[in-house]
Amino acid sequence: MGLYCFVMSIQDITYFLAALLFVLTLMGGLALLLKKLGIAGPAMVTPAKRRLKVVENLPLDSRRRVVLIQRDGVEHMILLGQNSDLLIEQNIKAVNDISLNQDENKDKKERAV
Repeated sequence: MGLYCFVMSIQDITYFLAALLFVLTLMGGLALLLKKLGIAGPAMVTPAKRRLKVVENLPLDSRRRVVLIQRDGVEHMILLGQNSDLLIEQNIKAVNDISLNQDENKDKKERAV
């Protein structure tokens, strides 16, 4: 038996590329449709809808760091280590909320005068 050599013609390559392009287009269209209908999974959450974010991250040494996270306008400070995690402080008012409250107090004082 001889050595079998598979050689693709130009027509075969064209069919292959057209089929690949068709499948990729279908996948992209399905992803857009799912996003539009709101059926998309957690991997497709838009930045405007995110509730959790890392406000600050401070390395203490090579093994530990302090992380300040924010959820729904409330911040929590966590100490992360290699073997353990520790909640240092919870339910901290977010800086944006504090500045808004100070502005509201200023407005109330000005109105009172």
